[in-house]
Amino acid sequence: MLNMNQILMFLGCSLFFCCKEADRSPDSPLKAIPISMWPDTSYWNKPEAQFDTSDYVIQLKHMQAFYDIPGEFGYIADGRDYGFDQLSFIMTNTQPNGGPPLHTHETEEAHVLFEGQMLYLMGDRQFAVKGPYIVRVPAGMPHTFINTGDKPLHLTAVFPSDKLTYTELGRNPLVRDTSVYHIH
Repeated sequence: MLNMNQILMFLGCSLFFCCKEADRSPDSPLKAIPISMWPDTSYWNKPEAQFDTSDYVIQLKHMQAFYDIPGEFGYIADGRDYGFDQLSFIMTNTQPNGGPPLHTHETEEAHVLFEGQMLYLMGDRQFAVKGPYIVRVPAGMPHTFINTGDKPLHLTAVFPSDKLTYTELGRNPLVRDTSVYHIH
């Protein structure tokens, strides 16, 4: 029987290689995106295609696409919509100097990153990390991060719940250049 650490490592590796493979396509939503093309507002879109829960492969077109100001593009998979009893996922393409707003989740969360560097704010604690790593985010903890590298990075977040919760608390306080909030 696999324990939670083994499951997280397997899922993190699987999602990492999925993102790396998607990067090779010229139409991939995981490519670097010039700041001038970043959207002016955050969005959350429904999946492009219906997922059949008898299938074992969840593609990006089956997931909800989102964008968070500044510079975080991603996909959300609420586990119950994909046949999971206790797992949900977020896969991101976080641009340099990009990251989500300050937020919380009702469950704990694991961030899996193989390459890249981030600055995190968790509660009142700030720390820098360089991949490969797994960051543990306690349930209910206000948190955010910013990509401090010069390339987009692909973060996978894993949640031990079949439904993801998200409460936005405000802008990302790690963003130093606030002009990214008014790009166009």
